Amino acid sequence: MKILEIINLPVGVAIRWDDGEEALIDFHKLRDACPCANCSGESDLFGNKTFGIKVIKSDKTYQLESFNWVGHYAIQFTWADRHDAGIYTLKLLKDLGKEDKSEEAS
Repeated sequence: MKILEIINLPVGVAIRWDDGEEALIDFHKLRDACPCANCSGESDLFGNKTFGIKVIKSDKTYQLESFNWVGHYAIQFTWADRHDAGIYTLKLLKDLGKEDKSEEAS
């Protein structure tokens, strides 16, 4: 699984995959799926999940400023509120894109 092209559009991120699939992931969906320990929680040895400080969301929360590749397996997004801790694996991005398509079909 490989991303051939990723474009930051006014409403979300457009991704073209090497298998011919294309997806547009809305910024709200992308940010709300942030996989960092603060946003998604972190499990201890006993399976208890703890979260960091609750983020008060504003318009800046959902404004994408930039993105950078992390190796060949993930992308790190930087949001206008300066949040940049989430490392989005290609699998997570592919799944988020598929969710958008299933919602459109409904």
